[in-house]
Amino acid sequence: QVQLVESGGGLVQPGGSLRLSCAASGSIFNVYSMGWYRQAPGKQRELVAAITRGGNTNYADSVKGRFTISRDNAKNTVYLQMNSLKPEDTAVYYCNTYPRRAEYWGQGTQVTVSS
Repeated sequence: QVQLVESGGGLVQPGGSLRLSCAASGSIFNVYSMGWYRQAPGKQRELVAAITRGGNTNYADSVKGRFTISRDNAKNTVYLQMNSLKPEDTAVYYCNTYPRRAEYWGQGTQVTVSS
């Protein structure tokens, strides 16, 4: 059974940084590109960043230059380094395959950017 477990969220002041981690079970990392998604209150879930098995990346315009996605295939883990955080980055962050698959959503990790 494939399971994705996100961690690393928390409360941070504007301009601060956080690093999110997503540990995957199963063979998902050997097959799929991976993505980080987020959902703010009252908004639809959106793609933040994605990374292929070979390491090619793409980012939402709102996070370009501030966020960095990476993956460690040996550890079955994908990361999201978030710098220069803004209040509008506040959301629950999820990892999933890219494109996303409904059966792989985990619990997510809350990121709150506030002074």
